[in-house]
Amino acid sequence: MKKHVINAIVENQPGVLAHVAGMFAARGYNIDSLVVGRTEDPDLSRMTIVVKGDDPILEQVRKQLEKLVTTVRVRDFKNVDYVERDLLLIRVHARADKRPEIVALADLFRGRIVDVSRSSVMIELSGTEDKLEAFIDLVRPYGISELARTGLIAMPRGKTSADRDE
Repeated sequence: MKKHVINAIVENQPGVLAHVAGMFAARGYNIDSLVVGRTEDPDLSRMTIVVKGDDPILEQVRKQLEKLVTTVRVRDFKNVDYVERDLLLIRVHARADKRPEIVALADLFRGRIVDVSRSSVMIELSGTEDKLEAFIDLVRPYGISELARTGLIAMPRGKTSADRDE
């Protein structure tokens, strides 16, 4: 199954998130990631939905999403060059003698140390899913005590909000 990144601009109203999530669930699709946030227009929100599935079936889901009254625009990024980011906060066990190694790994991945205690460090890291997964794999041997991720956000490259030729 192929990963699909679907971007939907929806009206910023109560219940829209539940309606969209319910539509995917009703069709038997597990949502890998779902992020919602306001846009430059306070009346609209951007939903970035990551789901795995076959192209023809996902095309039907996209069409159903477009039919929702609160949906303004839907785009599947399958044939689009886009920028994606995910944000990670991770607390890693860090004894004094291992802390320089962990800080060096964070620096290598362009992460930031955002909290330090006697026994751990918290690192903030953003990037692609692959980058975050690689970092997690490298710090796992030190011991991960907590991990939180925002989920994927994405926007097409080289377009502005004035470009509506989708």
